[in-house]
Amino acid sequence: MEYRLLGHSGLKVSVLSLGTMTFGGQGKFAKTGQTDVSAAQRQIGLCLDAGINLFDTADVYSGGESEVILGKALGSQRHDVLVASKARFPMGDGPNDRGSSRHHILRACEASLKRLNTDYLDLYQLHEWDGQTPLDETLRALDDLVSSGKVRYVGVSNFSAWHVMKTLGVAAANHYIRPVSQQIHYTLQAREAEYELLPVAQDQGLGVLVWSPLAGGLLSGKYRRNQAAPEGTRHLADWGEPPVRDENALYDVVDVLVDIAGQRGVSAAQIALAWLIARPQVTSVIVGARNDTQLQDNLLAADLTLNSEEIERLNQVSQLPLLYPYWHQAQTAPDRLSAADLSLIAPYLKKPSS
Repeated sequence: MEYRLLGHSGLKVSVLSLGTMTFGGQGKFAKTGQTDVSAAQRQIGLCLDAGINLFDTADVYSGGESEVILGKALGSQRHDVLVASKARFPMGDGPNDRGSSRHHILRACEASLKRLNTDYLDLYQLHEWDGQTPLDETLRALDDLVSSGKVRYVGVSNFSAWHVMKTLGVAAANHYIRPVSQQIHYTLQAREAEYELLPVAQDQGLGVLVWSPLAGGLLSGKYRRNQAAPEGTRHLADWGEPPVRDENALYDVVDVLVDIAGQRGVSAAQIALAWLIARPQVTSVIVGARNDTQLQDNLLAADLTLNSEEIERLNQVSQLPLLYPYWHQAQTAPDRLSAADLSLIAPYLKKPSS
């Protein structure tokens, strides 16, 4: 297992980490999985044996039950690993039971610590942008949590690039704790993060944690062109995360994944995960599984290295159109681009004629 520094921090995390949305299986989260304590213990054991050191959860997963199960399953091993949680979404019916206000963040953190049966969180993340709470209020609350020892590092999730930059700017101006990471959705099926979120991570020294790296199963190889969806799975029309805007484009990606996987003698899921691990801005890919078999298959991706030809095939079949102002920069300013600029634009630059 490879370990990478989490952004500009000195904290090292495994390139694969375990997401626990499947723990609990209550309410709307029942469709993701129904992992109980005993099953969670088995999965955590598999992860520890593979070298995973980061376990990611959130208060909203199954109404807090995911945190409860993770805490029980870790038991005495809690201090040997890193635990990350999140807050922002509704945890009650009251007007202040959501958002990133000081009131909600402090209460949410205390509740998460209790459910997890721990006295600190290694990484505490804002689960979503809150456009109604002043950032200095939110960041002061996070700063106080770090000062008190209840939180060690902070991060953000599902922010746009301008949200990230505003957060970093307010933190710097007020000498508050600076986020070390962003947790984002990024896959071969949905590469929008390459427009701004990955360049800002590279430019500002932020770690990148990737959630739902198999696009909710779309990239597992189970869904094929002109074939009925497997029994018990969703149809593409039911997808919200991620939305499927172009079925043909999705199946073009899946065709290449399946072809490379067949040549390698591995699963399509492992190829999709290995592509993400190889992306230079990615710190850790968060995998989750309904059962031990899925998890064991995903864990093998940590030792799978794609060659340059395989990566190029996957890049080409999933490449996004270059939006404005990036196409304009590519045409008019290729000599004045930073490394962060080039992380997006380089593949689109015309090669000089010989």
